[in-house]
Amino acid sequence: MAGHIQDRWYKTETDTNGKTSRAKTDRFGTGMRYRARYVAPDGTERSRSFPDKQKRLAEAWLNQIAADMNRGQYVDPSAGKVTFQQFATQWLASQTTDPATITAMELRFRLHAFPYIGSRSLSAFQPGHIRTLARALKDSGIASSYQRVIFANVSAVFAAAVDDGIIGRNPCRAGSVKAPKLDPRKLKPWTHERVSAVRAGLPEQYATTVDAGSGSGLRQGEIFGLALDEVDFLGGVIHVVRQVKMIGPHLVFAPPKGGKLRDVPMADFVGHRIADHITRHPPIEVTLPWLTPDGPPVTATLIFYSRERKALNRNYFNMYLWKPALVSAGVIPEREPGERYEKSREHGMHALRHFYASVLLDAGENIKALAEYLGHSDPGFTLRTYTHLMPNSQDRARRAIDAAFGWDEADEGDDGAVPAAA
Repeated sequence: MAGHIQDRWYKTETDTNGKTSRAKTDRFGTGMRYRARYVAPDGTERSRSFPDKQKRLAEAWLNQIAADMNRGQYVDPSAGKVTFQQFATQWLASQTTDPATITAMELRFRLHAFPYIGSRSLSAFQPGHIRTLARALKDSGIASSYQRVIFANVSAVFAAAVDDGIIGRNPCRAGSVKAPKLDPRKLKPWTHERVSAVRAGLPEQYATTVDAGSGSGLRQGEIFGLALDEVDFLGGVIHVVRQVKMIGPHLVFAPPKGGKLRDVPMADFVGHRIADHITRHPPIEVTLPWLTPDGPPVTATLIFYSRERKALNRNYFNMYLWKPALVSAGVIPEREPGERYEKSREHGMHALRHFYASVLLDAGENIKALAEYLGHSDPGFTLRTYTHLMPNSQDRARRAIDAAFGWDEADEGDDGAVPAAA
């Protein structure tokens, strides 16, 4: 047993002859009798008190502490008193990832995690508390994919607390805790008619953004950050090197998602539409900070910009330009006076990328090439997302085997025998 157990009800006294005896202290019969003490790995003393008749529990506690130290699994009992909100805030402040990602995580915690688990001490969490959070997320009505992102962010905080030795286990990984399930519905790409209708519903100055999305698969931020010198009309290529991002209320230039710069084939149709747009609305130089609101200024000659001749703000664009276009195309209903537009997450500008992917897959393009054009770092993600849009592979398989065996129904013999392969 490591450490020492002090009996605070008795003390040892030594008389003039050197004999020792036990004597009652002023605390005899009141309060916690035993105090178990040990020295933590950081050199500080830690202790815990136990009532009368529980000396064995104090010994067992010290033995457990010693075993945890030997296994390298020691957790400071006092460290777990920090609340989830306090630790999550400190954890966010220490992150070195993309500033926009940190801002998004902070918003998720503030709106969807802190109200339910923010005030609870880390050491007090049980799997049941996480199950309650998962249920609250499900009942909130937010998209299942967004629920999973929130759950993953919460789990990351607990994982960091485990790594820091504050808690011994991550309650999000308990066997009885299930992460929110993805909505089993498969995405249904827009038709060409819908793409054209939404394009017609946008102001003329912004109609070509639809061509860049549906004809080249660019993300919204990449469309907003597209510069004149990145469109190679002769080579038929769009160089995707930048996007416009929002960090809080601030607009910044940043690399494409995942830092994946790429070249996308530009169809003649798309090139014609962009060239016509440039003729009608000459590109302008726009300067924004790079990566963070206080980052170094970067200037790009943007093809798409606001009426105020600034970079496009996605919040304004989505609310006052895109959603009215959805209404005019019959995708969502008109809003009532004083009411907000109907939620239409599946009908955002990202739907143009889905349309682009569906067209390429229908034409026989392979998944690896499509992933490259879309800027996906993992072709497996592309396959999982769009596999149901691929042409029927069963028909191709049947035709391939029939061709290999030289099969033709007209050649089938009366006995139904399969002819030998050539």
